[in-house]
Amino acid sequence: MYTKQALRAFGNTALTRDRTQQLDEYGYVAVENVFTPAQCHTMAAEFDRIHSEEQGHGGHEVHVEPGARRVSNIFNKSAAFDSCLEIPEVLAAAHHLLGEIKVHGANLRDPVQGYGHQALHVDVPKLFPDDWWVLNAVVLLDGMTLENGPTRVVPGSHQWAAINVPVVNQGESVIEEELSEEDKARVPADLDAPYPGEVYLTGKAGSVMLTNSSMWHSGTLKHNDLPRRVLHLTYTRRDLPQQLVQRDYLTPALYERMSDEHRYLLDVEPRVDSTHVPRRTVKEHKSWWN
Repeated sequence: MYTKQALRAFGNTALTRDRTQQLDEYGYVAVENVFTPAQCHTMAAEFDRIHSEEQGHGGHEVHVEPGARRVSNIFNKSAAFDSCLEIPEVLAAAHHLLGEIKVHGANLRDPVQGYGHQALHVDVPKLFPDDWWVLNAVVLLDGMTLENGPTRVVPGSHQWAAINVPVVNQGESVIEEELSEEDKARVPADLDAPYPGEVYLTGKAGSVMLTNSSMWHSGTLKHNDLPRRVLHLTYTRRDLPQQLVQRDYLTPALYERMSDEHRYLLDVEPRVDSTHVPRRTVKEHKSWWN
């Protein structure tokens, strides 16, 4: 199987010309009304249920974050999020940006009041211009407002030099990049300060924000105590590692309910027989865009 073949199973997975242009030029695009209020409520309730069981352990498969409720390895823990694997605009954007794709990670996150601020950073390195590694689809289970810590982005910055901030990215390695004088002038002395031309991504529940993970961005401070639950669903190229290696955590229940196309996107194929689930020994996996 290959990506274009898999995507045909999920219907029309073509981006409109305007959305393609915005993603290419600015590094992000918003898609509204992807999920209904009822679907958002169901997914948000599952987030709360799972986190109530995991508490401070939540997100441990990838990253436990002080000041935020997190849940990782979500598809093995609930079927409520399965439909997120079939969002046409997300699949189309990932295929357009990356070519042959697979799921990279899927992490639920809700910063608590007084937390959520991050320095400007990128999630992935790049070796050369247009060397895109990851598409991030931020699925809003609650509305994202200026008061509850929206993501800030710098439009067009995916074309600039990458900013690596290990404390944000859980970084273990950096690809050193020789900066041009133009790029040196762009990099701010204070990565926490507002940046000229930055945009705060806001939207109602059910919207999805598609972002090139090479774009400069950051979380911002959450001022209120209302829920701001989101799913960060990321896709990467098939030649690159997953953030969460799905085969390491794969359960029979997840494998059995997935179609061949889902298994391809999760990178848990091939099926051997009805009683065997492909699986490897679980190891400590760290990549610098965790």
